[in-house]
Amino acid sequence: MSVTLSKRHRKSAARRRNLLLGLLFISPWLIGFLAFTLYPLIASFYYSFTRYDLLSNPVFLGLRNFVDIFTEDPHFGQVMYNTVYYVGLSAPLGVIAAFLMASLLNTRIVGRSAFRALFFFPAIVPAVVTAMVWAFLLNVQYGAINATLQGLGLSTIPFLSSPRLAKPSLILIHMWAQGNAIVIFLASLQDVPRSLYEAATVDGANAWHKFWHITVPMCTPVILFNLIMGFIGGFQNFTLPWLLTQGGPNQATEFYSLFLYRNAFSYFRMGKASALAWILFVIIVIFTVALFRSSARWVYYSGAEE
Repeated sequence: MSVTLSKRHRKSAARRRNLLLGLLFISPWLIGFLAFTLYPLIASFYYSFTRYDLLSNPVFLGLRNFVDIFTEDPHFGQVMYNTVYYVGLSAPLGVIAAFLMASLLNTRIVGRSAFRALFFFPAIVPAVVTAMVWAFLLNVQYGAINATLQGLGLSTIPFLSSPRLAKPSLILIHMWAQGNAIVIFLASLQDVPRSLYEAATVDGANAWHKFWHITVPMCTPVILFNLIMGFIGGFQNFTLPWLLTQGGPNQATEFYSLFLYRNAFSYFRMGKASALAWILFVIIVIFTVALFRSSARWVYYSGAEE
């Protein structure tokens, strides 16, 4: 009996020692998670119910920040319109552009590897560089595109200085920078069974029938993933709009993330900014859940039972 208890004690001590060693090895990650993720999350939730400007102590207001955002803020409606407009177009158009480009890069063409590297290049370029390049291309006075139009005797296009064209211009840039989605789609396209295309050829299907009835259904799980990531990234989009337009002209590109940034670091309304952050979290969750609920109607999983 004593021998059995001694073995159990040694096993228990070994487990505790292994647990302590494991915690010691992952302690850098644990410290980072607690200090830079969990604490800011809890703090922002608390500050969302307060008036806080970083200089004085927080003053508890209850739901006042949330009520003021929806009822008294004169800019919130315009910000939501800009954001929904941008996300509603950029996310699906970005997925469509990435899928079509991936389909082209999946065909047997000369220099396919070079084209794949070229299409992926925008994904690894820093956002500042991307903004500088597009600012040069789209500038009304000295931009390359407008200079070409002037050389052809055509009128210039105010891509970023027109309230009507600013958001479509940013959507165009988003469609161009789809390197990550293209790589994911390429991996999905290469997993489509060749036997399906061969059977379709025997049945007399043309290229369009193969694409629409085989390629698209087999890639719908990846389309859903990229669409969700596009919606989440669109709601959080900050860098390019800030660098190219800073929310202008006339608040045409004042997206949610820019509005949140201004309240936090320009007006020092940390309580209101925290409330805006939690509202954005709820909006993203609602859109994500809605996409997942809709996926039962159009997403096809080849391994699922009918």
